[in-house]
Amino acid sequence: MAMPASDALPRSTPAAQGVSAAGIAALIDALATRDLQVHSCMILRHGCVIAEGWWQPYAADVPHMLFSLSKSFTSTALGLAVHDRRLSVDDPVTSFFPDDLPDAVGPNLAAMRVRHLLTMSTGHHADTAGRLRDAGQGNWVRRFLGLDVEHVPGSTFVYNSGASYMLSAIVQRVTGLTLLDYLTPRVLRPLGIEGATWESSPQGINAGGWGLSLKTEDIARFGQLYLQKGRWRGQQLVPEAWVDAATARQISNGNGRAGDWAQGYGYQFWRCRHGAYRGDGAHGQYCVVVPDQDLVIAMTGGTGDMQGVLDCVWDHVLPAMGGGDTTRDAELGERLTRLSLAPVQRRPAPGCAAQAGRSYRLEPNGANLDSLTLEFTSDACRAMLVEAGVARSIECGFDAWRMSDVERAAGHGPSPCAGRASWEEDGSLRLDWYFVRTPFGCTVRIRAAGNGVDLHYRANVGEHSRGVAIRGL
Repeated sequence: MAMPASDALPRSTPAAQGVSAAGIAALIDALATRDLQVHSCMILRHGCVIAEGWWQPYAADVPHMLFSLSKSFTSTALGLAVHDRRLSVDDPVTSFFPDDLPDAVGPNLAAMRVRHLLTMSTGHHADTAGRLRDAGQGNWVRRFLGLDVEHVPGSTFVYNSGASYMLSAIVQRVTGLTLLDYLTPRVLRPLGIEGATWESSPQGINAGGWGLSLKTEDIARFGQLYLQKGRWRGQQLVPEAWVDAATARQISNGNGRAGDWAQGYGYQFWRCRHGAYRGDGAHGQYCVVVPDQDLVIAMTGGTGDMQGVLDCVWDHVLPAMGGGDTTRDAELGERLTRLSLAPVQRRPAPGCAAQAGRSYRLEPNGANLDSLTLEFTSDACRAMLVEAGVARSIECGFDAWRMSDVERAAGHGPSPCAGRASWEEDGSLRLDWYFVRTPFGCTVRIRAAGNGVDLHYRANVGEHSRGVAIRGL
Protein backbone atom coordinates (compact mmCIF):
# COMPACT_ATOMS: atom_id res chain seq x y z
CA MET A 1 0.00 0.00 0.00
CA ALA A 2 1.42 3.41 -0.97
CA MET A 3 2.31 5.83 1.81
CA PRO A 4 0.84 9.35 1.83
CA ALA A 5 2.87 12.47 1.19
CA SER A 6 3.20 13.40 4.87
CA ASP A 7 5.91 11.88 7.05
CA ALA A 8 3.47 10.23 9.45
CA LEU A 9 2.34 6.70 8.78
CA PRO A 10 -1.39 6.63 7.98
CA ARG A 11 -3.69 5.78 10.88
CA SER A 12 -6.78 3.60 10.60
CA THR A 13 -8.86 1.32 12.80
CA PRO A 14 -8.58 -2.44 13.23
CA ALA A 15 -12.03 -3.06 11.76
CA ALA A 16 -11.36 -0.90 8.70
CA GLN A 17 -8.34 -3.08 7.89
CA GLY A 18 -10.06 -6.38 8.61
CA VAL A 19 -8.67 -7.02 12.09
CA SER A 20 -10.52 -7.80 15.31
CA ALA A 21 -9.82 -5.26 18.04
CA ALA A 22 -10.70 -8.00 20.53
CA GLY A 23 -7.69 -9.99 19.30
CA ILE A 24 -5.35 -7.08 19.90
CA ALA A 25 -6.88 -6.55 23.35
CA ALA A 26 -6.26 -10.24 24.04
CA LEU A 27 -2.60 -9.69 23.11
CA ILE A 28 -2.33 -6.89 25.67
CA ASP A 29 -3.97 -9.13 28.30
CA ALA A 30 -1.65 -12.03 27.53
CA LEU A 31 1.48 -9.89 27.79
CA ALA A 32 0.33 -8.68 31.23
CA THR A 33 -0.69 -12.14 32.45
CA ARG A 34 2.68 -13.61 31.50
CA ASP A 35 4.57 -10.59 32.89
CA LEU A 36 6.22 -10.00 29.50
CA GLN A 37 7.32 -6.43 29.88
CA VAL A 38 6.64 -4.72 26.56
CA HIS A 39 7.47 -1.01 26.34
CA SER A 40 5.75 -0.23 23.05
CA CYS A 41 3.74 -1.92 20.35
CA MET A 42 2.71 -0.70 16.92
CA ILE A 43 0.68 -2.89 14.53
CA LEU A 44 0.33 -2.08 10.83
CA ARG A 45 -1.96 -3.77 8.33
CA HIS A 46 -2.25 -2.84 4.66
CA GLY A 47 0.25 -0.04 5.39
CA CYS A 48 -1.89 1.61 8.10
CA VAL A 49 -1.27 1.82 11.84
CA ILE A 50 -4.27 0.09 13.42
CA ALA A 51 -3.03 -0.06 17.02
CA GLU A 52 -0.25 1.68 18.93
CA GLY A 53 0.60 2.01 22.57
CA TRP A 54 3.45 2.91 24.90
CA TRP A 55 3.60 1.67 28.46
CA GLN A 56 4.41 4.72 30.59
CA PRO A 57 7.02 6.01 31.20
CA TYR A 58 8.04 5.01 27.65
CA ALA A 59 6.81 7.39 24.97
CA ALA A 60 6.43 7.65 21.22
CA ASP A 61 8.98 10.43 20.79
CA VAL A 62 11.82 8.79 22.76
CA PRO A 63 14.31 6.51 20.97
CA HIS A 64 14.90 3.03 22.38
CA MET A 65 18.03 0.88 22.22
CA LEU A 66 17.56 -1.83 19.57
CA PHE A 67 20.43 -4.17 20.42
CA SER A 68 20.65 -6.85 17.69
CA LEU A 69 17.74 -5.46 15.70
CA SER A 70 20.54 -3.14 14.53
CA LYS A 71 21.84 -6.06 12.44
CA SER A 72 18.97 -5.83 9.95
CA PHE A 73 19.90 -2.21 9.23
CA THR A 74 23.51 -3.30 8.80
CA SER A 75 22.36 -5.86 6.25
CA THR A 76 20.47 -3.13 4.40
CA ALA A 77 23.59 -0.99 4.12
CA LEU A 78 25.60 -3.95 2.88
CA GLY A 79 22.94 -4.65 0.27
CA LEU A 80 23.13 -1.08 -1.01
CA ALA A 81 26.91 -1.34 -1.29
CA VAL A 82 26.54 -4.59 -3.24
CA HIS A 83 24.00 -2.91 -5.53
CA ASP A 84 26.50 -0.11 -6.13
CA ARG A 85 29.09 -2.75 -7.14
CA ARG A 86 31.43 -1.73 -4.37
CA LEU A 87 31.73 -5.36 -3.30
CA SER A 88 30.24 -8.83 -3.71
CA VAL A 89 28.94 -11.23 -1.05
CA ASP A 90 31.52 -13.70 -2.38
CA ASP A 91 34.50 -11.41 -1.75
CA PRO A 92 37.03 -12.73 0.79
CA VAL A 93 36.84 -10.93 4.12
CA THR A 94 40.63 -10.69 4.19
CA SER A 95 40.66 -8.70 0.94
CA PHE A 96 39.30 -5.58 2.63
CA PHE A 97 41.90 -5.33 5.41
CA PRO A 98 45.37 -6.22 4.09
CA ASP A 99 47.08 -4.14 6.80
CA ASP A 100 45.24 -5.86 9.66
CA LEU A 101 45.88 -9.51 8.82
CA PRO A 102 47.78 -11.83 11.15
CA ASP A 103 51.26 -12.95 10.17
CA ALA A 104 49.85 -16.34 9.15
CA VAL A 105 46.42 -16.50 7.53
CA GLY A 106 44.94 -19.93 8.13
CA PRO A 107 42.88 -21.76 5.51
CA ASN A 108 39.55 -21.14 7.27
CA LEU A 109 40.13 -17.40 7.57
CA ALA A 110 41.23 -17.32 3.94
CA ALA A 111 38.01 -19.11 2.97
CA MET A 112 35.74 -16.71 4.86
CA ARG A 113 33.51 -14.64 2.56
CA VAL A 114 31.20 -11.68 3.15
CA ARG A 115 28.34 -14.16 2.74
CA HIS A 116 29.54 -16.01 5.83
CA LEU A 117 29.46 -12.82 7.90
CA LEU A 118 25.90 -12.18 6.74
CA THR A 119 24.67 -15.68 7.58
CA MET A 120 26.48 -16.16 10.90
CA SER A 121 28.52 -19.02 9.46
CA THR A 122 32.05 -17.62 9.82
CA GLY A 123 33.43 -20.85 11.25
CA HIS A 124 34.00 -19.49 14.74
CA HIS A 125 33.11 -21.78 17.61
CA ALA A 126 31.41 -18.97 19.58
CA ASP A 127 30.36 -15.34 19.28
CA THR A 128 33.37 -13.07 18.87
CA ALA A 129 31.80 -9.80 20.08
CA GLY A 130 33.02 -10.12 23.66
CA ARG A 131 36.57 -10.72 22.48
CA LEU A 132 36.40 -7.62 20.29
CA ARG A 133 35.28 -5.52 23.26
CA ASP A 134 38.09 -7.03 25.33
CA ALA A 135 40.48 -5.34 22.92
CA GLY A 136 39.54 -2.07 24.62
CA GLN A 137 40.97 0.82 22.62
CA GLY A 138 42.67 -1.63 20.31
CA ASN A 139 41.78 -2.34 16.69
CA TRP A 140 38.63 -4.50 16.64
CA VAL A 141 39.06 -5.52 13.00
CA ARG A 142 42.61 -6.71 13.66
CA ARG A 143 41.38 -8.53 16.75
CA PHE A 144 38.65 -10.34 14.75
CA LEU A 145 41.06 -11.37 12.00
CA GLY A 146 43.53 -12.66 14.58
CA LEU A 147 41.06 -15.03 16.24
CA ASP A 148 41.11 -18.76 15.60
CA VAL A 149 38.53 -19.89 13.02
CA GLU A 150 37.87 -23.40 14.27
CA HIS A 151 35.53 -24.64 11.52
CA VAL A 152 35.19 -24.35 7.78
CA PRO A 153 33.17 -21.19 6.99
CA GLY A 154 29.64 -22.00 5.84
CA SER A 155 29.57 -25.34 7.66
CA THR A 156 27.57 -24.32 10.71
CA PHE A 157 25.47 -21.50 12.17
CA VAL A 158 26.84 -19.74 15.27
CA TYR A 159 25.27 -16.41 16.24
CA ASN A 160 28.10 -13.93 16.04
CA SER A 161 27.69 -10.20 16.63
CA GLY A 162 31.37 -9.73 15.87
CA ALA A 163 30.60 -10.82 12.30
CA SER A 164 28.07 -7.99 12.08
CA TYR A 165 30.72 -5.55 13.25
CA MET A 166 32.92 -6.73 10.40
CA LEU A 167 30.09 -6.02 7.94
CA SER A 168 30.00 -2.47 9.28
CA ALA A 169 33.76 -2.18 8.91
CA ILE A 170 33.55 -3.41 5.32
CA VAL A 171 30.81 -0.90 4.44
CA GLN A 172 32.91 1.88 5.91
CA ARG A 173 36.02 0.66 4.08
CA VAL A 174 34.34 0.57 0.63
CA THR A 175 32.17 3.71 0.97
CA GLY A 176 34.23 5.95 3.25
CA LEU A 177 31.12 6.45 5.40
CA THR A 178 29.85 4.96 8.64
CA LEU A 179 26.74 2.79 8.42
CA LEU A 180 24.64 5.62 9.79
CA ASP A 181 26.01 8.22 7.40
CA TYR A 182 25.63 5.83 4.46
CA LEU A 183 22.05 4.85 5.34
CA THR A 184 20.75 8.30 6.27
CA PRO A 185 20.32 9.88 2.82
CA ARG A 186 19.49 6.63 1.06
CA VAL A 187 17.06 4.97 3.48
CA LEU A 188 16.49 6.72 6.80
CA ARG A 189 15.70 10.21 5.53
CA PRO A 190 13.33 9.01 2.77
CA LEU A 191 11.53 6.93 5.41
CA GLY A 192 11.15 10.00 7.63
CA ILE A 193 13.51 8.62 10.30
CA GLU A 194 15.30 11.37 12.23
CA GLY A 195 17.52 11.43 15.29
CA ALA A 196 19.03 7.95 14.88
CA THR A 197 22.22 7.26 16.83
CA TRP A 198 24.64 4.33 16.60
CA GLU A 199 27.36 3.33 19.05
CA SER A 200 30.85 3.02 17.59
CA SER A 201 34.10 1.19 18.26
CA PRO A 202 37.25 3.11 19.29
CA GLN A 203 38.10 3.27 15.59
CA GLY A 204 34.89 5.18 14.79
CA ILE A 205 33.15 2.22 13.13
CA ASN A 206 29.46 1.78 13.99
CA ALA A 207 29.03 -1.41 16.03
CA GLY A 208 26.86 -3.03 13.35
CA GLY A 209 25.60 -5.90 15.49
CA TRP A 210 24.19 -3.61 18.17
CA GLY A 211 24.10 0.05 19.22
CA LEU A 212 21.38 1.59 17.02
CA SER A 213 18.63 3.58 18.77
CA LEU A 214 15.35 4.49 17.05
CA LYS A 215 11.76 5.31 17.89
CA THR A 216 9.08 2.60 17.60
CA GLU A 217 7.50 4.19 14.55
CA ASP A 218 10.91 4.17 12.88
CA ILE A 219 11.05 0.40 13.37
CA ALA A 220 7.57 0.14 11.87
CA ARG A 221 8.60 2.19 8.82
CA PHE A 222 11.58 -0.10 8.27
CA GLY A 223 9.36 -3.18 8.48
CA GLN A 224 6.87 -1.66 6.04
CA LEU A 225 9.73 -0.88 3.64
CA TYR A 226 10.72 -4.53 3.64
CA LEU A 227 7.11 -5.69 3.32
CA GLN A 228 6.92 -3.48 0.21
CA LYS A 229 10.03 -5.18 -1.21
CA GLY A 230 12.23 -2.13 -0.60
CA ARG A 231 9.89 0.34 -2.29
CA TRP A 232 8.69 3.54 -0.59
CA ARG A 233 6.42 6.18 -2.10
CA GLY A 234 7.24 5.18 -5.62
CA GLN A 235 11.01 4.98 -5.06
CA GLN A 236 13.06 1.77 -4.83
CA LEU A 237 15.18 2.50 -1.75
CA VAL A 238 16.51 -1.04 -1.31
CA PRO A 239 16.89 -3.44 -4.25
CA GLU A 240 14.06 -5.96 -4.32
CA ALA A 241 16.55 -8.75 -4.98
CA TRP A 242 18.36 -7.87 -1.74
CA VAL A 243 15.12 -7.82 0.26
CA ASP A 244 14.27 -11.28 -1.08
CA ALA A 245 17.74 -12.68 -0.36
CA ALA A 246 18.14 -11.06 3.06
CA THR A 247 14.79 -12.36 4.36
CA ALA A 248 15.01 -15.85 2.81
CA ARG A 249 16.36 -18.90 4.63
CA GLN A 250 20.05 -18.85 3.74
CA ILE A 251 21.23 -21.29 6.40
CA SER A 252 19.68 -23.77 8.80
CA ASN A 253 19.81 -22.95 12.50
CA GLY A 254 17.56 -25.75 13.79
CA ASN A 255 14.94 -28.27 12.83
CA GLY A 256 12.14 -25.70 12.58
CA ARG A 257 10.08 -27.27 15.36
CA ALA A 258 11.32 -25.58 18.51
CA GLY A 259 10.02 -22.06 17.99
CA ASP A 260 11.02 -18.92 16.18
CA TRP A 261 14.77 -19.28 16.72
CA ALA A 262 14.98 -22.53 14.71
CA GLN A 263 13.32 -21.56 11.43
CA GLY A 264 16.46 -20.58 9.51
CA TYR A 265 18.52 -17.42 9.13
CA GLY A 266 18.95 -15.01 6.23
CA TYR A 267 21.24 -12.04 5.86
CA GLN A 268 20.97 -10.64 9.42
CA PHE A 269 17.25 -11.45 9.50
CA TRP A 270 15.56 -14.38 11.25
CA ARG A 271 12.94 -16.57 9.66
CA CYS A 272 9.80 -17.13 11.77
CA ARG A 273 6.88 -19.49 11.87
CA HIS A 274 3.80 -18.62 9.81
CA GLY A 275 5.86 -17.58 6.79
CA ALA A 276 7.12 -14.49 8.62
CA TYR A 277 10.56 -12.99 9.15
CA ARG A 278 11.97 -10.53 11.64
CA GLY A 279 14.82 -8.48 12.95
CA ASP A 280 15.09 -8.68 16.72
CA GLY A 281 17.24 -7.53 19.60
CA ALA A 282 17.94 -8.59 23.17
CA HIS A 283 15.31 -7.96 25.85
CA GLY A 284 12.39 -7.68 23.42
CA GLN A 285 13.07 -5.43 20.42
CA TYR A 286 11.18 -6.65 17.34
CA CYS A 287 10.42 -5.83 13.75
CA VAL A 288 8.13 -8.67 12.59
CA VAL A 289 6.92 -8.86 8.99
CA VAL A 290 4.14 -11.28 8.00
CA PRO A 291 3.77 -11.03 4.21
CA ASP A 292 0.83 -13.43 3.98
CA GLN A 293 -1.20 -11.07 6.17
CA ASP A 294 0.24 -7.76 4.89
CA LEU A 295 1.18 -7.20 8.52
CA VAL A 296 4.03 -5.46 10.37
CA ILE A 297 4.51 -5.46 14.14
CA ALA A 298 7.10 -3.21 15.83
CA MET A 299 7.77 -3.68 19.54
CA THR A 300 10.28 -2.62 22.16
CA GLY A 301 10.60 -4.09 25.61
CA GLY A 302 12.55 -5.26 28.62
CA THR A 303 11.78 -8.97 28.90
CA GLY A 304 13.73 -12.14 29.50
CA ASP A 305 11.29 -14.26 27.49
CA MET A 306 11.48 -13.18 23.87
CA GLN A 307 9.86 -16.37 22.57
CA GLY A 308 6.96 -15.74 24.93
CA VAL A 309 6.26 -12.39 23.29
CA LEU A 310 6.17 -13.96 19.82
CA ASP A 311 3.94 -16.75 21.12
CA CYS A 312 1.46 -14.11 22.27
CA VAL A 313 1.56 -12.45 18.85
CA TRP A 314 0.89 -15.72 17.03
CA ASP A 315 -1.79 -16.81 19.52
CA HIS A 316 -3.80 -13.59 19.47
CA VAL A 317 -2.94 -11.31 16.54
CA LEU A 318 -2.95 -13.88 13.74
CA PRO A 319 -6.42 -15.25 14.67
CA ALA A 320 -7.67 -11.63 14.64
CA MET A 321 -6.92 -11.32 10.93
CA GLY A 322 -10.04 -11.31 8.76
CA GLY A 323 -12.28 -10.18 11.62
CA GLY A 324 -13.42 -6.76 12.66
CA ASP A 325 -16.08 -5.33 14.96
CA THR A 326 -16.29 -1.55 14.88
CA THR A 327 -17.87 -1.48 18.34
CA ARG A 328 -14.57 -2.56 19.92
CA ASP A 329 -12.22 -0.18 18.08
CA ALA A 330 -12.82 2.86 20.29
CA GLU A 331 -12.54 0.78 23.46
CA LEU A 332 -9.18 -0.61 22.33
CA GLY A 333 -7.91 2.82 21.31
CA GLU A 334 -8.78 4.29 24.70
CA ARG A 335 -7.17 1.38 26.53
CA LEU A 336 -3.95 1.82 24.59
CA THR A 337 -3.64 5.38 25.91
CA ARG A 338 -3.67 4.16 29.54
CA LEU A 339 -0.86 1.59 29.50
CA SER A 340 1.65 1.82 32.34
CA LEU A 341 4.44 -0.26 33.86
CA ALA A 342 3.70 0.76 37.46
CA PRO A 343 0.59 1.12 39.64
CA VAL A 344 -1.15 4.36 40.52
CA GLN A 345 -0.61 6.00 43.90
CA ARG A 346 -1.98 4.42 47.06
CA ARG A 347 -2.32 6.36 50.30
CA PRO A 348 0.37 5.80 52.94
CA ALA A 349 -0.27 2.88 55.27
CA PRO A 350 0.47 2.78 59.02
CA GLY A 351 4.13 2.14 59.77
CA CYS A 352 5.54 3.76 56.65
CA ALA A 353 6.62 6.93 58.47
CA ALA A 354 9.65 5.11 59.87
CA GLN A 355 11.20 5.13 56.42
CA ALA A 356 11.04 8.91 55.95
CA GLY A 357 14.33 10.80 56.10
CA ARG A 358 16.34 7.72 57.03
CA SER A 359 19.61 6.44 55.63
CA TYR A 360 20.26 2.71 55.62
CA ARG A 361 23.49 0.81 55.27
CA LEU A 362 22.73 -2.30 53.27
CA GLU A 363 24.18 -5.68 54.10
CA PRO A 364 26.38 -7.30 51.40
CA ASN A 365 24.14 -8.40 48.55
CA GLY A 366 24.22 -9.73 45.01
CA ALA A 367 22.89 -6.46 43.57
CA ASN A 368 25.96 -4.55 44.85
CA LEU A 369 23.77 -1.97 46.61
CA ASP A 370 25.73 -0.24 49.38
CA SER A 371 23.33 2.26 50.93
CA LEU A 372 19.88 3.79 50.60
CA THR A 373 18.51 7.14 51.74
CA LEU A 374 14.87 8.15 51.33
CA GLU A 375 13.50 11.69 51.32
CA PHE A 376 9.82 12.56 50.95
CA THR A 377 7.73 15.51 49.83
CA SER A 378 3.96 15.60 49.58
CA ASP A 379 3.97 14.19 46.06
CA ALA A 380 7.33 12.47 45.56
CA CYS A 381 10.04 10.30 47.04
CA ARG A 382 13.71 10.72 46.30
CA ALA A 383 15.76 7.54 46.53
CA MET A 384 19.50 8.06 46.91
CA LEU A 385 21.33 4.82 46.20
CA VAL A 386 24.97 3.89 46.07
CA GLU A 387 25.47 0.89 43.80
CA ALA A 388 28.95 -0.53 43.27
CA GLY A 389 30.36 2.87 44.13
CA VAL A 390 28.07 4.78 41.75
CA ALA A 391 25.79 7.29 43.53
CA ARG A 392 22.33 7.85 42.09
CA SER A 393 19.53 10.20 43.06
CA ILE A 394 16.22 9.14 41.54
CA GLU A 395 13.01 11.17 41.78
CA CYS A 396 9.86 9.03 42.03
CA GLY A 397 6.50 10.78 41.85
CA PHE A 398 3.40 9.56 43.66
CA ASP A 399 1.06 11.31 41.25
CA ALA A 400 3.05 10.97 38.02
CA TRP A 401 6.36 9.77 36.63
CA ARG A 402 9.27 12.06 37.49
CA MET A 403 12.33 12.44 35.29
CA SER A 404 15.93 12.53 36.54
CA ASP A 405 19.29 12.38 34.81
CA VAL A 406 20.96 9.37 36.39
CA GLU A 407 24.14 7.44 35.66
CA ARG A 408 22.95 3.93 34.72
CA ALA A 409 26.37 2.33 35.18
CA ALA A 410 29.90 3.50 35.82
CA GLY A 411 31.33 5.25 32.79
CA HIS A 412 28.02 5.48 30.87
CA GLY A 413 27.24 9.08 31.81
CA PRO A 414 23.82 10.46 32.80
CA SER A 415 20.74 9.00 31.15
CA PRO A 416 17.05 9.99 31.41
CA CYS A 417 15.42 7.96 34.17
CA ALA A 418 11.69 7.97 35.04
CA GLY A 419 10.60 7.09 38.57
CA ARG A 420 7.28 6.38 40.22
CA ALA A 421 6.39 5.67 43.85
CA SER A 422 3.38 4.02 45.47
CA TRP A 423 2.38 2.56 48.80
CA GLU A 424 1.50 -1.13 48.91
CA GLU A 425 -1.40 -2.40 50.99
CA ASP A 426 0.98 -3.97 53.53
CA GLY A 427 2.67 -0.62 54.13
CA SER A 428 5.64 -1.27 51.86
CA LEU A 429 6.96 1.53 49.70
CA ARG A 430 7.26 0.54 46.04
CA LEU A 431 9.66 2.41 43.78
CA ASP A 432 9.83 1.78 40.04
CA TRP A 433 12.35 3.37 37.74
CA TYR A 434 13.26 2.94 34.08
CA PHE A 435 16.05 4.33 31.94
CA VAL A 436 13.64 5.25 29.19
CA ARG A 437 16.07 5.12 26.26
CA THR A 438 16.95 1.54 27.22
CA PRO A 439 15.14 -1.65 28.20
CA PHE A 440 16.48 -1.44 31.73
CA GLY A 441 14.46 -0.81 34.86
CA CYS A 442 13.76 -2.20 38.29
CA THR A 443 11.25 -2.40 41.11
CA VAL A 444 12.31 -1.90 44.72
CA ARG A 445 10.00 -2.70 47.64
CA ILE A 446 10.98 -1.29 51.03
CA ARG A 447 9.31 -2.30 54.27
CA ALA A 448 10.02 -1.03 57.78
CA ALA A 449 11.35 -3.81 60.03
CA GLY A 450 12.28 -2.78 63.56
CA ASN A 451 15.08 -0.23 63.39
CA GLY A 452 15.83 -1.09 59.80
CA VAL A 453 14.20 -2.05 56.54
CA ASP A 454 13.73 -5.14 54.44
CA LEU A 455 14.39 -4.32 50.82
CA HIS A 456 13.57 -6.42 47.76
CA TYR A 457 15.32 -5.38 44.55
CA ARG A 458 14.21 -6.84 41.22
CA ALA A 459 15.56 -5.86 37.82
CA ASN A 460 13.34 -6.42 34.81
CA VAL A 461 16.09 -8.24 32.86
CA GLY A 462 19.46 -9.75 33.65
CA GLU A 463 20.90 -11.66 36.56
CA HIS A 464 18.71 -9.94 39.17
CA SER A 465 15.39 -10.49 37.39
CA ARG A 466 14.42 -13.06 40.03
CA GLY A 467 14.94 -10.51 42.79
CA VAL A 468 17.39 -9.98 45.63
CA ALA A 469 16.40 -9.73 49.31
CA ILE A 470 18.47 -7.19 51.25
CA ARG A 471 18.54 -6.08 54.88
CA GLY A 472 19.18 -2.42 55.72
CA LEU A 473 20.15 -0.91 59.08
